Amino acid sequence: MHPIEIARTADSCKWKGRALLATIVLVLAARASGQTCLSGDDMEPATRNALQATALRYFDMAAKGEVAELRRNAIADVASDFGGIEAAVRDNQLNFTGAQATIRATFLLQVEGKEALARAEFLCGVFGKQGQTSNSAVFVIPNLPPGDYGVTILDVASKTPSTLSFVLQKVGSDWKLAGFYARPAQVAGHPGQWFLDRAREVKAKGQNRNAWLYFMQARDLLAPVPFMSTMATDKIYDEMQAVQPADLPAAGNTVELVAGGKTYKLTQMFPVGLGTDLDLVVKYASANVSNSNLTYQENVALIKALVGKYPELRDGFAGVIARAVEPSGKDYGTMLPVKDIK
Repeated sequence: MHPIEIARTADSCKWKGRALLATIVLVLAARASGQTCLSGDDMEPATRNALQATALRYFDMAAKGEVAELRRNAIADVASDFGGIEAAVRDNQLNFTGAQATIRATFLLQVEGKEALARAEFLCGVFGKQGQTSNSAVFVIPNLPPGDYGVTILDVASKTPSTLSFVLQKVGSDWKLAGFYARPAQVAGHPGQWFLDRAREVKAKGQNRNAWLYFMQARDLLAPVPFMSTMATDKIYDEMQAVQPADLPAAGNTVELVAGGKTYKLTQMFPVGLGTDLDLVVKYASANVSNSNLTYQENVALIKALVGKYPELRDGFAGVIARAVEPSGKDYGTMLPVKDIK
C-alpha cells in the first residue's frame, strides 16, 4: 500500500510499574518519530464511526461487484493501478453476496512530517513488560507518506468465512480506499486455532517440517492483513523459529534438492486448501516452462524426491503441487495425491 486492576501485593505493584514504564517508553518512541496509533475505543467517536461506516459501505460495493464505484472512491495511486483490487473483488463477490459483515476492530494510524517514512511502525493499544498484550497490535508499513489512515477489519459470515480489511486514507473530509485485503478465515475447513493445535501435536512427534508448515498456516489465518501482528501471531512466530528446518525454503532463502540427476532450487513452500484437502505447494526456479511435457516430468520427479526425502509430509498433506516458475513469473504446476506417490 502507498499508501491496571488494582495491585494487591508489593510484587504485583513492581510488575505493573515496569509494564507501565515499558508502555510509556514504547508510546513516546512512536510519537517521537511522528507515528501514532489509536484503537477503536481510544479515538473520537465521530472518527471511529466514519471509518466503520465507510468500510461497511465499501463492503457492500464489493459484495455487489461495483468495481467502478470502488475505484472512484480510491486514492489516486490506487485508482491508477486497480487491477489487483478488481481481481480480488471478482474472486470474492460470490462469497460476499448476501453475507453479513461485522466490525472486528478499527485503528487510526497517523504519520506527521513532510516526508514518507521508509518503515512506519505503529504501536496500537496497551503494551506490557514483555511486549504485546491481548489488546494490542503492531502495524509495519513501508514507504508510507504523511497522513491519516484507517484500518478497519470486518468478519464476513458467509459460505466460506472470511475477513475483509480496508485500509483507508483521509483525503479532505472523505475516507478513500487505499487497500483491500480479503482473506479466508478457514483453510480446508479449519480455522487458525486448528492449525496451531495440529502444529504442536506433530512437533511433539518430531515432525518439525510439518509443524513449521502448520504454524505458518495458523499465523497466516490469524493475521487479517500481512503487515499486522498481535500477541497471538507473535507467539506463533516464536514457536515457528524453534522448529524452522534448514532444508526447506523460508524467509526468502532457497534450498537445493536433487531429483533424477538434476538439482532444483526450491524457492517457496507453503500449505494450500483445495476443498477439504490440505495440499503442499513447492515452487522452484526454472529457466523455461514452455515445454509442458518436460516440465511435467520434472515436476513429478521433484514431488517424488521431496516426499521420498521427507516422508513425514505423507502425514501432513493430501497432495503435493510442484510449480516451476520462470524468471518472468510464468509457471507450470503439477499435483500428485500423496497416496499415489510411490
